[in-house]
Amino acid sequence: MKQEGTIMLEYKLAFRNLFGAGLRTWLNVTVLSIAFVIIIFYNGMLDGWNRQARNDTKAWESGSSQIWHHLYDPYDQFTIADAHAKVPAEYKPDIDRNLITPVLIAQATAYPGGRLVNVLLKGITPSQTILELPTVALGQNQENTEDYIPAIVGTRMAHSAKLKQGDNLLVRWRDANGTFDAREVKIAAIYKTTVPTIDNGQIWIPLEKLREMTSMPDEATYIVIGADYKEILKERGDGRQLQGWIYKDEKALLKELDDVIAAKKGGSKIVYGLLLAIALLAIFDTQVLSIFRRQKEIGTYIALGMTRLRVIWIFTIEGSTHSILAILLGSIWGIPLLMLIQKTGIPMPSSVDQAGLAIGDSISPFYSAGMILSTILLVVISSTIVSYLPTRRISKMRPTDALRGKMI
Repeated sequence: MKQEGTIMLEYKLAFRNLFGAGLRTWLNVTVLSIAFVIIIFYNGMLDGWNRQARNDTKAWESGSSQIWHHLYDPYDQFTIADAHAKVPAEYKPDIDRNLITPVLIAQATAYPGGRLVNVLLKGITPSQTILELPTVALGQNQENTEDYIPAIVGTRMAHSAKLKQGDNLLVRWRDANGTFDAREVKIAAIYKTTVPTIDNGQIWIPLEKLREMTSMPDEATYIVIGADYKEILKERGDGRQLQGWIYKDEKALLKELDDVIAAKKGGSKIVYGLLLAIALLAIFDTQVLSIFRRQKEIGTYIALGMTRLRVIWIFTIEGSTHSILAILLGSIWGIPLLMLIQKTGIPMPSSVDQAGLAIGDSISPFYSAGMILSTILLVVISSTIVSYLPTRRISKMRPTDALRGKMI
């Protein structure tokens, strides 16, 4: 009971001295609360972008996973000419059930307005429902002729080639035998997506048309797997047993995006680390000034029988309480602000399209419980450490010198 009473006395002394400092205390708390809210906002924005980019990429491009031809490398254009093979027979029933969809890629040259533009012709089944591409437009024969080749392009491709829906576009390609041919395709639809990797320099046409044009019957470059088929594929060994094909899981397909997010988070730590350091420096200075001005008080505590460790503990509590007050103050003004930003989103400039990353017109921050808890622990622990460092000099103080107010 005596020990509990002593502990309560220490806390009372700490809080009395802290609130007795008046304006100095609240200035420190305000600065630290700003740092606290900015850290949560910055991390929330990155987490929101990460979730949005991953969801959009999976919905528009990667699906739940893919199976690639072993020569296919999307970052090496020289592999595309040879990166194709017949779709394994065991997958054909699943294609008919729209559980998976094959994609064939061929290099081509387009001539919009007399200009020469290198493009990728991509063939996809018009009836597929795995990707959000408006492929239904590819199944509508508006001219009711065998020579009609419908095509869909993204807004970025349409803007760079100055194309509009209904325009005809001359395209030249080389088939599997090395023979060049050219035909006109008609823009059946223009889609808008946040994923530039399925838009820039790409023209989507019906899969069977592209197979016929390139003399590659039943062939594909890669196969997109739907979410419902993922468990079935695992039972078959993830496609790794098929010679000439390589299974790519979600982690492999989204690796570049994850690397960008990780790099952004690394850079953000420098930004909010500097802001937090400024707030902690104010607490450190306050602790140093407090110990210097209260030497007689410290000497009195020690002379009355209080151990140096307990005196250090009182001053440490005073400093670390700044973080608790900062979290409470930050919650009062930060929660409404952060919720408003989450609801309205953060508008992105149109120039972000040039970055080649999946970024929408606006980003809605995402605040996870783990991120908020880790931020709270970071603020509390760092402020406690900073509050303790100046108090170590109390252990070297002689009570008689302290009582005389002699400088440490």
